[in-house]
Amino acid sequence: MDDQENRLSGKVALVTGAARRVGRAVAVRLARAGMDVAVTYRTSAKEAEDVVAEIRALGRRACAIEVDLAADDAAEVVHAGFTGTFETLYALVNNASFFDPTPVASVTREAFDRNMAVNVRAPLFLIQKFAPFLTAHETPGRVVNFIDIHVMGQPLKGFVAYNAAKAALKEVTMTLAMELAPHATVNALAPGVVAWAPSYTEAERQAYLRRVPLGRPGTPEDAATAALYLIRDADYSTGQILCLDGGRLLT
Repeated sequence: MDDQENRLSGKVALVTGAARRVGRAVAVRLARAGMDVAVTYRTSAKEAEDVVAEIRALGRRACAIEVDLAADDAAEVVHAGFTGTFETLYALVNNASFFDPTPVASVTREAFDRNMAVNVRAPLFLIQKFAPFLTAHETPGRVVNFIDIHVMGQPLKGFVAYNAAKAALKEVTMTLAMELAPHATVNALAPGVVAWAPSYTEAERQAYLRRVPLGRPGTPEDAATAALYLIRDADYSTGQILCLDGGRLLT
C-alpha cells in the first residue's frame, strides 16, 4: 500500500447495491485502499457474502446488510445494520439503482414510485441519516452518488421514470454539497456503460460503441477507480459531476 492509499487506512465506507457488478468492484477497490466496508444488497445474499469474505481476506472488516431501498424505512434498516458492526463512517457511496424501461405510453405509478424511491429517495435519506457520522472527521467525509450521463442533456428514450429520478439525484448532489460543506464533500459519478445491462442486444452494443470516442465500454473497475479518486484524492471538489463514459457525452 502506497502513502496515498494510507490516507484511507482504517476508515469505513458504506456502498449500496454492492453484491454484484459495479458496486462490488467499488467495495473491493476501497478495501484494497485500506478501508473497512459495509455493503447492502436486496436479494443477492450469496454474492454479498462472497464480497464480505473477499474484503475480510484483505485484512479489512466488513458486513452485509439486507435491505429493500424502496421501503419507507430503508435508511433506518441500513443504519441499524451498519451500527451493529461500525461506529464511524467516512464515505457513503450511493451505487444501488433501479433501471427498467418506462415508455410514456405504459409507465405506471408503481414503476415511477419505485424509480424515485430507489434512485433518489433512498440516497437522500441515507445521507441525512449518516450525516452526523460523515461530518465528524478532521478531514471532510465523502458522499459519492451514481447518476447517469443520460441526465446530462441526452435523455434515454423510453426510460422517463429512471431519467427523472437520476436527474433529481443530480440536484440532491448539488444541494447537499452546499448544505454539508465544509464538513463533507458530495460529488457524483455519471457513467455511460460500465457494465452492460442484460437487455442490450449485440447490435445495440455495437451501435452504442460507435458513439464512444475511446472505442470501448467502461468496466466496473473503471467505476471503482473513479469512486476511489473522489473519496481519496478529491479534497477540493464538491458538488461536481465526473462523467465516466469514454467521451460518449460529446457525440
